[in-house]
Amino acid sequence: MSDIGKPERETQRRVIALFQDELGYRYLGDWSDRDDNSNIEEKQLTDYLRDKGGYSDAQISAAIYKLTTEANNKSRGLYGNNQEVYKLLRYGVPVKIEAGKPTETVHLINWEEPEANDFAIAEEVTLKGGPSHQGNSRRPDLVLYVNGIAIGLIELKNSRVSIGDGIQQSLSNQQPEFNEWFFSTNQFIFAGNDTEGLQYGAIGTPVKFFLKWKEDKEDNTRFKLDKYLLKMCDKQRIIELMHDFVLFDGGVKKLPRVHQYFGVKAAQEHVRQQKGGIIWHSQGTGKSIVMVLLAKWILENDSKARVAIITDRDALDKQIERVFTDSGETISRSDSSRDLMRQLSAPTPRLFCSLVHKFGLKNGKGKKSDKEFEDYIKELESKPSPTVGEVYVFVDECHRTQSNRLHKLMTTVMPNAVFIGFTGTPLLKKDKKTSLEVFGGYIHTYKFSEAVEDEVILDLVYEARDIDQRLGSQEKIDA
Repeated sequence: MSDIGKPERETQRRVIALFQDELGYRYLGDWSDRDDNSNIEEKQLTDYLRDKGGYSDAQISAAIYKLTTEANNKSRGLYGNNQEVYKLLRYGVPVKIEAGKPTETVHLINWEEPEANDFAIAEEVTLKGGPSHQGNSRRPDLVLYVNGIAIGLIELKNSRVSIGDGIQQSLSNQQPEFNEWFFSTNQFIFAGNDTEGLQYGAIGTPVKFFLKWKEDKEDNTRFKLDKYLLKMCDKQRIIELMHDFVLFDGGVKKLPRVHQYFGVKAAQEHVRQQKGGIIWHSQGTGKSIVMVLLAKWILENDSKARVAIITDRDALDKQIERVFTDSGETISRSDSSRDLMRQLSAPTPRLFCSLVHKFGLKNGKGKKSDKEFEDYIKELESKPSPTVGEVYVFVDECHRTQSNRLHKLMTTVMPNAVFIGFTGTPLLKKDKKTSLEVFGGYIHTYKFSEAVEDEVILDLVYEARDIDQRLGSQEKIDA
């Protein structure tokens, strides 16, 4: 073996030992010469479903047939196949064994008990090319399997070779003439080396959008590659990431940035305690994705929950509607104050967005006078329109929508709601004080300097210039 290849091989052996000894994955072996390597290893999946799931042979056979059919659907591209496979992983496979009997669900992954799943890793997994390109075989360094389903792929590089080369390699492997078929079950693509650490993305993620994990920065006791593989591929963490943090957003599959993950986690704890607060994430760092992930989690974990997204601009209202719709969430947009009141007083929709002004802040001639406003509040309090369910209100750009009038109006209409404010705008002292008084303390923050350091956004640079100026007529100026 050459000196160039030797360090890469040593890194690979070390990473395999990490997965075996510290993460508890089974080692499946070197599969470079193994025939028929697949993204759905039927024997492993069958053993798990029978031994751990308790399903019958007929149920298992039907579930695997459905899974392989969706994974290899020739009428869709990789994105479509991956999305359909994810639905089966996430929600289970509906199967009907006999006519006249109810449809049953075969769950391919145990989301409630991560440790009950079968985690395994194989190295040098030789993959055959596409149907008309059998000679175009490739060999990913490491493949992660959960219950026999290939959910992760790791490309390792020599410390003198850029991680970008590993990412480009995985992107090339996703082409139809190579191994596109293998990625229909994939949830994570990792690339790393001992000098740059680890980056991650989803299918189709371009090199420039691959992400870096950041956690326990002060811990420098081992390679960053090892540290972050231990963080992300921990059994509890990787199952949680798959279950709660994968988005299909209008043709683009997305995984969370680290601040989005911890922002949602912090907000979940506040929700459990029925506490509001502010999520302050710098502009341009993906607050709308945090909204989608948090709303999905709330609605799934609380059958009585309803989520209202409130903005103060029509353009923002439409943007929020588009983001949720593109991610597959059904959201209702209120057309008037009367429509909004109707939605609040009915059990459905569970997810809706509205402009704050539709709460009745204006009259036919414009902004209500102080007396008109107070009279309106008294009218609402005397004839309350009860809201149905446990309402969570997300207030976008909350530094603009937290004035005494606006907040008083919303709390009068929804007196028992939990309010969570979202902003990323630098606040004046008076705005900061008012925002904290209205919503409570900070749930999570991601500052401008952090976003610049993480290369999520660009720094603001001001360059002073001297502009040559000449007076055309001194007399006219003096006049």
